[in-house]
Amino acid sequence: MPLIETTVECPTLESFRVQQVAGLFDVPLAEKCRERFAAEVPGLDEAWTIGAIVGPSASGKSTLARAAFGEALYRPGEWPADRAVIDAFDERRSIKEITHALTAVGFSSPPAWIKPYRVLSGGERFRCDLARALLDERPLVAFDEFTSVVDRTAAQIGAAAASKAIRSGKLARRFVAVTCHYDVLDWLEPDWTLDMATQQLARVRLRRPELRLDVYRSDRSAWPAFARHHYLSGRLAPSARSFAGFLGDAPVAFAAFLPSIGHAGVRRVTRLVVLPDFQGLGLGSRFLAAVCELVRDEGHRVTITASHPAMIAHLDRSPLWAIRAVKRLGSSPHGGRNRRDLTSRGRAVVSAEFVGA
Repeated sequence: MPLIETTVECPTLESFRVQQVAGLFDVPLAEKCRERFAAEVPGLDEAWTIGAIVGPSASGKSTLARAAFGEALYRPGEWPADRAVIDAFDERRSIKEITHALTAVGFSSPPAWIKPYRVLSGGERFRCDLARALLDERPLVAFDEFTSVVDRTAAQIGAAAASKAIRSGKLARRFVAVTCHYDVLDWLEPDWTLDMATQQLARVRLRRPELRLDVYRSDRSAWPAFARHHYLSGRLAPSARSFAGFLGDAPVAFAAFLPSIGHAGVRRVTRLVVLPDFQGLGLGSRFLAAVCELVRDEGHRVTITASHPAMIAHLDRSPLWAIRAVKRLGSSPHGGRNRRDLTSRGRAVVSAEFVGA
């Protein structure tokens, strides 16, 4: 475990007023223009995946991170004002790689992908910066100013989404968060934490707080808060039966069901939305399972048709769902599960039935 030492100096800008201040307040000019930072940081030859360097402003976080990790220190850069988010990534990256990274960090809204970065919410911008950093080809990324410009709920959920994406292997990188915010540490679940306030290293993996998602029957009045985030249409059929999910007082998720035409006793999922600031934790899949259980308990079969790659992947691996049909655009439906269609390149439309636990 190496000891990282670094000294920062700035020039002494002498002037009459500077000399006055030095004389009035006994400020040692040469000493105050030089500062030394030293702390132990786990080496790259050690077993860890996520780390955190935390501390108040001016405690030397960025300075020490740069000394420890060099060019791996990433600072969010400029985004073009006249280009869509998906056009602002490295041209060497394919659209599949870019959308995979955005989805992995919890920014899975195609309507937002085609907008410029400047019009997105603070939480959405943070996810874009995370995706850009984690698409870097280097095996380690140290992310400076982590969660500094987003509200604290978005920061905590975003930290948890990043941790999940990295540890699941979806974006396989070592990651170090450099931040002044202590409130994201439990959500990030780092393997080690260096607190620059004390320059002490703690080798204890923190654990994310549990979340309680409350599910309620809802009427149409809840839909407008979710409508613009649905990737197909903002319309909701008058006859739809709706549910909403809340974390405390905050609305998080919405689902609606309609009778399946020509299939007695079948209800299909017609709308499913998780608000952007809460994406990336798996809340959508838990919420969907809960409301499908409620509908099934009323004696209905429940089906869903999806074309979003993340939803298709969930339906494929979840024991709660049985895939009934897979359709390639421009091809005929295939009865039953067809792994080749699910994993091959291009877009698929998948129909599945909820079978429950």
